[in-house]
Amino acid sequence: MRILLTNDDGIHAEGLQALERIARALTDDVWICAPETEQSGVGRALSLTSPLRVRRIEPRKFAVAGTPTDCVMLAVQDLMDGPPDLILSGVNRGQNIGEDVSMSGTVAGAIQGMALGVPAIAMSQALRVFHDSEQALYDTAVEYAPGIVQKLVEIGWPKDVIINVNFPDAPADQVHEVEVTKQGFRDVSIMHAERRTDLRGRDYYWMGFRNEPSRPADGTDIKAVYEGRISVTPLHIDLTHHDTVHQMKGLLGGAIPKVKAG
Repeated sequence: MRILLTNDDGIHAEGLQALERIARALTDDVWICAPETEQSGVGRALSLTSPLRVRRIEPRKFAVAGTPTDCVMLAVQDLMDGPPDLILSGVNRGQNIGEDVSMSGTVAGAIQGMALGVPAIAMSQALRVFHDSEQALYDTAVEYAPGIVQKLVEIGWPKDVIINVNFPDAPADQVHEVEVTKQGFRDVSIMHAERRTDLRGRDYYWMGFRNEPSRPADGTDIKAVYEGRISVTPLHIDLTHHDTVHQMKGLLGGAIPKVKAG
């Protein structure tokens, strides 16, 4: 089995080293193509207005001055000497659960693999708080990911789906269960912008996260991770809200509505 690795934390990230250990537990045919610098939160961004520079670090390992989507495209279409059988994206420093998945570069790397016809799995290691001083417990992912990946490959999944795996913020010996979950949504907003003032009196902003827990529903990725279980969530990019489609078809379809006078 040939496996391509990517991430959004950058080519030097500790999580990418963990991902390589996971992949090499499954195969010797491992390729790596990751961003030159951190690309957290870029989602499915594609570099369209600037050239992409590729740095060959060693055989089968490349750094790209671009996004995770760029990396997967270049690797599959040009840098590799044959297509991968599987793409693994991560291991992200911090969970990608709930509404986070729509902006995650880690999830986007997997989605781009799916778009190119390659089965793909995104993996993230949860953090208690999002702070540089917080140590991600990558050994938990390294301990359990190979068996989960192998089982997922055996089971298989639809071609328009990716698998999003999140490991809880707990030592490996304290993690005992895996749960297949649905994507949850928080009842509190954890993203915020903090306004500051520079030395010239001009305002600027830092984007960040509030470490405020939500009250997630049973069966969701958020609750599984909160309660110390490994979360496995099948995701796809069909964002259509089908109930609203059916409702609107009876009210809006047919003749184009015009503004009523008065």
